[in-house]
Amino acid sequence: MARDHGAQIKDDGLYEELRKQGQSKEKAARIANAKAKGSLDHRSTHLEDRTKAELMQEARKIGISGRSTMDKAALVKAIRGHG
Repeated sequence: MARDHGAQIKDDGLYEELRKQGQSKEKAARIANAKAKGSLDHRSTHLEDRTKAELMQEARKIGISGRSTMDKAALVKAIRGHG
């Protein structure tokens, strides 16, 4: 069970998970509170708004082959189709 981090942190479990992943206390608090409020913008639904470099990094992370020859639109399609 997540420890109580006070009234400032609205989602203690998410806050602790983000801290374990290496996020700063401030960033973890912002993300946890935004998610608890329902205002967290899920970037996964806005792939077109990302730069090609960000898309390449995501494609590398999830193991999409042939990414070096893809343009931005192809990267978006490949990322959405992965999984």
